[in-house]
Amino acid sequence: MGMEQENEYAIEVEDLVVRYGDQTVLDGVSFQIRRGETFVILGGSGHGKSTLLRNLVGLMRPFAGRIRINGQDFTAMSDAGRMEVRKKIGMCFQGSALFNSMSLADNVALPLREHTKLKESTIDIMTRIKLELVGLGGYEDYLPAELSGGMRKRAGLARAMAMDPEIIFYDEPSAGLDPIVAAGIDMLIRKMQSTFNLTSVVVTHEMASVKLIADRVCMLRHGRILAMGTLDELAASDNPFVRQFFERRPDEDQEDRDDYLRALTGGSERTAPGPQEPEDGR
Repeated sequence: MGMEQENEYAIEVEDLVVRYGDQTVLDGVSFQIRRGETFVILGGSGHGKSTLLRNLVGLMRPFAGRIRINGQDFTAMSDAGRMEVRKKIGMCFQGSALFNSMSLADNVALPLREHTKLKESTIDIMTRIKLELVGLGGYEDYLPAELSGGMRKRAGLARAMAMDPEIIFYDEPSAGLDPIVAAGIDMLIRKMQSTFNLTSVVVTHEMASVKLIADRVCMLRHGRILAMGTLDELAASDNPFVRQFFERRPDEDQEDRDDYLRALTGGSERTAPGPQEPEDGR
């Protein structure tokens, strides 16, 4: 089957170090992801989530450490070897990354046309099945611009599923969506996992999504793992930052509101209107 299933882990990360110039972005990160689980990488902006994701999918190579995918050393592989592994990996990008000039069917069919020698009639059937799977049956001829944000996210997932991957990565899958549409995407992630026994890796900072989809959570802070475990385990943590994140509290060292407003207005004493003091009659 290409990717040999030798142990219980789909992904193993050992002492991963990533640097941009002199700045260390990931500092000795280690964890394992079990087959068939939904593993959420959580953390605030700028703490290393996206950098970790780029390394996991092979878009960049680390400064040190290794990543094993199904027991194979992904970091040490040649580019050709990495390409073979990627054929069993799906990627669902934050902005869907659909080609605006192509229909949904052509967007979903693209990986099949690039990486297989299947007949066009077979590709057409597989494309329709994948679009049906995400609730977009009948939209094959639509262009991405003709769809809502939630529908584009679903189309991106259909394309990520085109090659029947064993592992699928999601980058902020519910970002920019209203809560109802976001919940639908979260349920779709769960559906894909349970139906196909997919290993799902989700990068997000949306706690509502985490509560719906996560089997285990890895929380990053300043490029290191601060906490890891089930949602219940993290929610019971006595670590101040973990509790702050789960309780959605601001940093205590944030600027005082009045100081902030004075800085904005050049030191004047003008204050912003309160909820019951609308400006300009609005």
